[in-house]
Amino acid sequence: MERTGAEPPYRRIAAELRRRIESGELRPGDRVPSTRELARAHRVATATAAHALKELADAGLVRGVARVGTVVAQVRQRAPREHELTRARIVEAAIAIADAEGFGALSLRGVAAKLGAPVMSLYRHVASKEELVSLMTDAAFGEAALPATVPLGWRAQLEASARVQWAAFRRHPWLARVINMTRPEPLPNAIAHAEWILRALDGHGLDAAERMKLHIILYGFLQGIATNLEAEVDATSATGMTDDEWMAGRVAQFHALAASGRYPAFARVLDAFAGTGGFSLDFDELFALGLRALLDGFARVIERAPKGARAR
Repeated sequence: MERTGAEPPYRRIAAELRRRIESGELRPGDRVPSTRELARAHRVATATAAHALKELADAGLVRGVARVGTVVAQVRQRAPREHELTRARIVEAAIAIADAEGFGALSLRGVAAKLGAPVMSLYRHVASKEELVSLMTDAAFGEAALPATVPLGWRAQLEASARVQWAAFRRHPWLARVINMTRPEPLPNAIAHAEWILRALDGHGLDAAERMKLHIILYGFLQGIATNLEAEVDATSATGMTDDEWMAGRVAQFHALAASGRYPAFARVLDAFAGTGGFSLDFDELFALGLRALLDGFARVIERAPKGARAR
């Protein structure tokens, strides 16, 4: 048992990794051991190992990289002086942290550390973490530029907006989790997409409530698929395994369930994949197929709408 007052295990692990980084044994871009590897090597719980990596991340020594894991961070450039801080720089730094390390790693303290500024100086530009997240969300949607020329037809217009938003979710895997559909924020860049979609649905016999519902359904589809993007990155970082490696360890269990006879449709699908290399989950393909099916359904709704005077 650890004696009272002894250094916590996670700090010993963090100190050892820090030594390896500062000595040059681990260089910028090198992958550091995953939480699972650290837990096994130091005989501690994975939560303890994760705590050690978080301490190094908070110090700016490591960062998360999608499909790679945790790597040694590049040496930071000279940080801006406090008087050089702006809201835009703070938002940019916050987005960089969330993109690289996941939304769970975002904090005002971490943003301040990245900028080399006192935490309290950030409050001159943003009132709270909640306000910062709203600014990040609006900035992310602001990067998603809609076409300068409006495509012909409601379907092409909805598809254009959906693809632009999907690209934003792809660039920022955290984005889908911070948007609350039941309590939407009045964000100008997000409203620009709502305007585009509602305009495309106008003039087809749909009343205002129907147009709004179709808009929400389209966004709900995008958000639902996109929430898996960050989960995929987090799972890879936490386990040290790619999705393919994780699935490989469970193939036998899935086949055992299929062989039980209780799930004949599932068994037929597994049999169909036998010898083909298995099923590959590609979120871009899933998005494209889902969007096509969803807009096919929208077409049926629009076809059945009364064609008369312009709906209010």
